[in-house]
Amino acid sequence: QVQLTESGGGLVQAGGSLRLSCAASGSISSIETMGWYRQTPEKQRELVATISRLGNTNYANSLKGRFTISRDNSKNTLYLQMNTLKPEDTAVYYCNADIWSVTMTLLNYWGQGTRVTVSS
Repeated sequence: QVQLTESGGGLVQAGGSLRLSCAASGSISSIETMGWYRQTPEKQRELVATISRLGNTNYANSLKGRFTISRDNSKNTLYLQMNTLKPEDTAVYYCNADIWSVTMTLLNYWGQGTRVTVSS
């Protein structure tokens, strides 16, 4: 059983910062690409950023320069540093990962989401 558990969401004023974390746990052999996505009631789930096992990153164009994705492979943990937050960043943020289990099965997993609310 593999789980992704997000934390770090909350309420912040516009211009502020938050750091999200996503810890992978369970019968894990290794983790390939990890990523953050976000969703609001008005929009489909959208890409925020992804990072490969070797650290190659990819960002949504509109978020480059404000958000930074990183990971600690020794801790099976993904991070998202969000700076200069705007009200339009308000969403539920989801962690996603491609994970090799100890039985060498590659599956895609989602976390339960963490809510970020940015007040104006």
